[in-house]
This record gives sequence, structure tokens and C-alpha cells, in this order.
Amino acid sequence: MSNGEKDKENEACSVVVEKVGGRSSVIRCLSRYPLKFITPKKVGPSKIDAVWVYALNYGGGIVSGDHISCKFSVGDACTMVFTTQGSTKVYKSVGSKCSQQILEARVGSNALLAIIPDPVTCFSTARYYQKQVFTVSADSNLVIVDWITSGRHESGEKWDFDLYRSTNNIFFDDGQPLFLDTMLLEKEKLGRVKEHMLDYQVIAMIVLLGPKMQYVQSLVQERVKIIMSEQLQNPSAAFSHKKNKADCFMTKPTFVASCSVFGPKKIGLIVRVASVTTESVYKFLRHQLAPLEPMIGVPPYR
Repeated sequence: MSNGEKDKENEACSVVVEKVGGRSSVIRCLSRYPLKFITPKKVGPSKIDAVWVYALNYGGGIVSGDHISCKFSVGDACTMVFTTQGSTKVYKSVGSKCSQQILEARVGSNALLAIIPDPVTCFSTARYYQKQVFTVSADSNLVIVDWITSGRHESGEKWDFDLYRSTNNIFFDDGQPLFLDTMLLEKEKLGRVKEHMLDYQVIAMIVLLGPKMQYVQSLVQERVKIIMSEQLQNPSAAFSHKKNKADCFMTKPTFVASCSVFGPKKIGLIVRVASVTTESVYKFLRHQLAPLEPMIGVPPYR
């Protein structure tokens, strides 16, 4: 195999979005096994200037040892949405092989990149590592949804995977770090992850960044306050683990959410969620991210 052929084989999947004729357009789209990109010509009203990219995994999921690398570039004043058509399944590991997926994305001035996939579902013994690195300008806009379920409930698998590690880093274009976050769930260090998670079956993180997200951030913060107030004040709806009246105050809500701001002038908001059901998180995401519809064409997770 020639050096050119090797370089092509190792080339990352990539999507480049730039303005063409005054509209956000895909000027480059490269995908290769085990990942395929689909870029439908129309998602939502034609007046909305947004490009949608769907990711598909051949075989329905990520196989042990798969290494996937993606690079996105969203030009100035462009809008790109990256999503999936179902949960990302990570199959059982073979030996100590770890599957990994790396995403590098650059978001231009006044541009918007929305990463809104379905959750990751790791099978028993799976080992999975994903890393997403974003480079932004001072007025870039970014939405990140990163979430995982406990596994295949119908097969009795709950937090039975061996390793899950997810890293999300955001840097300014001068290299200054803006947001650094890693979630690590490892059976070797934690023992039975299921025991630490109690009955929570889903963990999610949502990041909202940039001037176009300020209104959405304010709404989400107010709604989370209301949700948690209701959860804590209505035991019959919020708690599902009572044994008797004596331990009423030792129980926990079935849905937990919290918000915190980050960055200069509080330009970013991070929302963390834990829930006992996947559907409740879908409902939360649909409700909280609905204000994105005028920017991306359709409400996320509809």
C-alpha cells in the first residue's frame, strides 16, 4: 500500500459547512467505516438556515476495538446540527480492547453547532472512550448533549459495562481553556457501578454556550428550579423508594437536575441530569431545547 493510500485510509471522517449563496451549506462530507454521515437536503422550513448531519453506525453500533475520528468545521454565521437516528450501542469488549470515538470541531464567529445525539448504551463488559474537543470564538454558539443509559434493561443489564469515559473540552481559538469536563465510570475502580447509581438509569449533561443561547439559558435555569422544587415538595410524585414513613426523608427524587454557569461574563451554562427512566430525560430535553427550533428548523428530540 502506498503512503497516499495509507493517509487516505487513516483520514478522519469530516464535515465542513460554509456559506454558499448566503446559506449554510455542506462543502465537504467524508465518512468511512464504521461511520456514515447522511445530510438531508431539507429538515424543517426552507427559510431556516441550518444544515443537519445524521450519523449511522454500520452493524447498528460500535464494535470492540473500533476507533472513530471525526472533524467538523462550521464557518462564520453558519448553523450545523449533528445528531443520530437512535442510541449509540457499544457492544461487548473482546479482551481488554477499548472502543473510542474522537470528535474535533471548530465553530466560527456568530456560528452555531448543536450536538444533540441519542444516548450511548453500553452492553455488558463494554469498554468505551469518547472525547469531544471544541474550538470557539468569543461569539460562537454551542449546544452539547452528552448522555448515557445504564444498558440493555430488557436483558437485565444495568451498569454492567467495564469502562465508560466521556471528555468534553472547549477552548477559545487562542488556546485558552473555557470548559474541561470528564465523566468516568469504571468497574475496576468503582466495583459494581450499579450500587453507586442506586436506581438511576440515565446520566446526562447539557452545555449551552454563546450569545444566541442566553435566552435559552435563562429559561432552562428557571425551569430547573421549578422542577426540583416540585420534586422535593411532592413526595408521591418525586419519590419511588419509600419503605415506611420513618425513612420518608431518606428517599430520593426520581429525577434530579442542576445548573451552573461558567466562562467569562457567564457565557456558558452546564446542566446535569440523573433519572430513573430514559423517557423522562427525552421529555426534559424536548422541553428545555424547544426554543432552538427557530435556529435549527425543528425542535430537538421531537
